[in-house]
Amino acid sequence: MSNSELSADRHHHKVVVIGGGTGLSVLLRGLKEKPFDITAIVTVADDGGSSGRLREEMSMPPPGDIRNVIVALADTEPLLARLFQYRFSQGIGLAGHSLGNLFIAAMKEITGDFVTAIKEISRVLAVRGQVLPAANQAIILKAEMTDGTIVSGESQIPRTGKKIKRVFLEPKDVQPLDEAIRALQEAELILLGPGSLFTSILPNLLVPGISKAIKESAAKKMYICNVMTQPGETDFYTVTDHVQAIYNHVGADLFQTILVNNAWIADDVRDQYMEQGAAPVKYDRDRLEKFGFDIIEDHFIVYETYLRHDARKIGDAIQKLLNDK
Repeated sequence: MSNSELSADRHHHKVVVIGGGTGLSVLLRGLKEKPFDITAIVTVADDGGSSGRLREEMSMPPPGDIRNVIVALADTEPLLARLFQYRFSQGIGLAGHSLGNLFIAAMKEITGDFVTAIKEISRVLAVRGQVLPAANQAIILKAEMTDGTIVSGESQIPRTGKKIKRVFLEPKDVQPLDEAIRALQEAELILLGPGSLFTSILPNLLVPGISKAIKESAAKKMYICNVMTQPGETDFYTVTDHVQAIYNHVGADLFQTILVNNAWIADDVRDQYMEQGAAPVKYDRDRLEKFGFDIIEDHFIVYETYLRHDARKIGDAIQKLLNDK
């Protein structure tokens, strides 16, 4: 390894990751092992399950995606991480809640502020990096379907059996966090995804000021496309369809690089997903190349119980991108 490469490796690159859901958490578990100074900007549009109940009953942003990201970036005992993720199965009013969600809700009550609560919990759990909500208030995600109907609520949108035309936020004038804008301005790399296109990634990008800050940032910018379609959300979508949906909502020039999985997915795995209404996202390279992106393609998946992005391999690709001048 050359002296310049050693110097690059010692430097903790400032990386901002934007998204939500399981895909983001899996990626962050791999990235935290790299010499990256990570800021995760996480959606606050969730309205289902424990998060939805706390959101409604305590007038706070939903904590679920935030909780998952905190655990993913935590440098703590595995048992404590399991405790934070523990979900009660019984108890009147308690069943269905995760302990971590209740912990965040309690800290919000103690500190008087959701963002401060996240910072304090991150300190307690020795989080490697910074976790920020896209906004310091709950956001209602709405969708206009192609037949003109309007559906309200992140958890309801995929259940309609209709095709999404566009998604939008209420309130429209929700303010981004100053820390999130500053992190985007100072970043060396901004990553979008992986995660649910309409319900995890776009809710962040639609917060006024977030997309503008991304476009104006001098950082390198990459979109990590999902491997599988999501029922009721991206049925039959190709890689290019994902990109086009982002462009339709927030315009072009949001990223220059796209990371795509080109590994064949085994028939038995396809069958498993087909039972849930999901299928592999088709890599339509000819259409994608017309956008002029730098395309990073490789076998970026691992299979255990479910297909997941190979966070270690993606981390290596990201590190190479950052070290390339």
